[in-house]
Amino acid sequence: MKYHLFIVACFFNSFLYSQTKQNTDSVCYYNKLVDTNLCNKKYNKAVFYTKKSIDFCKSNHKEENLANQTFKLGKIYYNQKNYEDALKNFHKSISLFENIKPTCTKVLALHYIGVTNTAKGNYDIADIYYKKAEKLLKELKIVDNAEVLRYQKAMALKANNNLPLAAKYFRQIIQKRDNPSLIKNKANSYYQLGLIESQLKRNDSAIIYFDNALDYNEKNANLAQKSKIILAISQYYKQNKNFDLAYSYLDEHYQIENYLLKVKNAKLDLNEFEEFKKNQSLNSTLKRESEEKIQLKTYRYSKLVSILAIALISILSLLSLALYKNNIIRNQNNLLLREKNKELIIAKNKAEKASKARSEFLSTVSHELRTPLNAINGITHLLLEDNPKKTQLKYLESLKFSGNYLTTFINEILEINKIDSTKVEIENICFNLKELLFNIQTSLKELATANKNYFNLEIDEAIPDNLIGDPTKISQIILNLINNALKFTQNGNVNVIAKLYAIAEENATVYFEIVDTGIGIPEDKLQTVFESFSQGSIEVNRKYGGTGLGLTIVKKLIELLGGEIKLKSEVGKGSTFTFKLNFNINKEPLEVSEETKPYNDKQLKHKSILLIEDNKINQMITRKMLENKVITCEIIDNGEDAVELLKVKRFDMILMDVHLPGINGTTATKLIREFDKTTPIIALTAISLDENKDMLLSFGMNDVITKPFVPDEFYSTIARFFD
Repeated sequence: MKYHLFIVACFFNSFLYSQTKQNTDSVCYYNKLVDTNLCNKKYNKAVFYTKKSIDFCKSNHKEENLANQTFKLGKIYYNQKNYEDALKNFHKSISLFENIKPTCTKVLALHYIGVTNTAKGNYDIADIYYKKAEKLLKELKIVDNAEVLRYQKAMALKANNNLPLAAKYFRQIIQKRDNPSLIKNKANSYYQLGLIESQLKRNDSAIIYFDNALDYNEKNANLAQKSKIILAISQYYKQNKNFDLAYSYLDEHYQIENYLLKVKNAKLDLNEFEEFKKNQSLNSTLKRESEEKIQLKTYRYSKLVSILAIALISILSLLSLALYKNNIIRNQNNLLLREKNKELIIAKNKAEKASKARSEFLSTVSHELRTPLNAINGITHLLLEDNPKKTQLKYLESLKFSGNYLTTFINEILEINKIDSTKVEIENICFNLKELLFNIQTSLKELATANKNYFNLEIDEAIPDNLIGDPTKISQIILNLINNALKFTQNGNVNVIAKLYAIAEENATVYFEIVDTGIGIPEDKLQTVFESFSQGSIEVNRKYGGTGLGLTIVKKLIELLGGEIKLKSEVGKGSTFTFKLNFNINKEPLEVSEETKPYNDKQLKHKSILLIEDNKINQMITRKMLENKVITCEIIDNGEDAVELLKVKRFDMILMDVHLPGINGTTATKLIREFDKTTPIIALTAISLDENKDMLLSFGMNDVITKPFVPDEFYSTIARFFD
């Protein structure tokens, strides 16, 4: 009898072991472990259990599961940006699918090979696998899922900063006919297009895409997605200085996030309540068992179990109460934080409005000063050309110097305002840095000679000839720093050094150093010299002059180009300015641009020019300057009459003031271009913060002359159209 019981016990134990083994050594079991570890961001453990699952599939000859698990391992590596291991497993998964019937997983494996190659920048290889995935989708007749794959492809391109191609695929998704399975995908695609357009500074297009994203979100009713879209719209209005709308959308974003947080907390409390109920159930079971054992055990043990059960329930009740109080405190803190955020946003808006008002005031002042300054400079030029007496010559030269000084001052104020108002645009064009520095040295030799300075330029030959950057702003930076060094140094040395700091395949970092042996800067002034209208001291300002804006512009431009300027100085020993700038390298040869030829008076003789200008003094000055070159000048003081005159009469050129009574110069130019495409139109403007040359040329103007006129530049610009 005992022998039979032993056999039964052994059989029962082996059965239990096989059941346990089956439950703990299966694809389903390992998948649960993998998913749990991925949720907890324990990626190494997730990889470990996925490999265990793969070994199990191999041992049990589960070919389809083996292919699926191999793909899953590749996807884990891909999400960790371990692209090499990801590609190995994706390719291995494809080869395993060769022996079995293809499934959706094979489509995904082909697609993820494309996505991984996109992330690595291998677009040609990626395109091959995208096409294979699309072909297999069609064979399996599950074409509706193609848009999900296209969305992932676009996101991979966006992550690799290939914005135009990413935008192309997002647009393909939104152009598809609406159906329930595409609503969420379309909302996400509109949202991503809005982000791309914002990044490319196409603000009008961006807000349209964001609005469409909201429309599709309403159909989808996804609050988390809506929160992201509303936050993006808030940032759009902030960038466009519409702070009221920006704050309104930001407030709505906070409300949604707070609601989602409450829902999450409610779910958490519900889970805790379920756990509490389980514990109560467990205690009830213990009670029942204790009652069954009352007959076998003493009263003392049953009493102990009851006390322990009551203690456990009491502890759980206290924990629930503590959690409830903690939730109330957290909600109160969230409310307080929101109020403080509102106060900070209001204070920030006030500061930004004050800064904007200051910028607009300075821009208006500098703009309004240009018209009378044009009269001063113009009349001075005309008097100097009119053979003045020797006694008058000195006064006229002083007047010319003062006019030029005021022009420089106004230009610097406008430059500071443009930078502060983010109106400055960065160019990325090919140029030769060495040639640029040599030209700057040549232009400043006269100033160096006047102060009896030795002016030396050291350029590292290792610097690539063809760099991509913004040569105009780099010239501004170098000119300002060298000009300062030469101005504050007498009978000394000024050294300009450009060295190759680092180089990669497509990028180069250049180190710049400007060293002088001039008067130096006191230690307590080293930080303030970069502030607007600031110089070393009042005595320095009186002795050397200057606006105190040069170094401010330099610092802001260097920061705009991604660099940082550093200063070392000692009174009586000189100053050293250093900074580094990054450039892209252009491997194609630089095209040699033709130098601007000086104008010839013969080019201008007997030409007829229509001047459209409402200011009487500017009319008189411009007419006289033109007549001095034997040019016939006719004057109209408004845009409407000018358009009507040009319909019946031809001129060799039109000089168009931008700000006119009635229709302005840009509108007049557009009307003229409707019937006259060839006559050169030159804009005359006291250019303001919201104007730039490209904007004026877009209306059909051929070139721009800025008030106050520099005579040689005025004549050269006109002559260029009479070749």
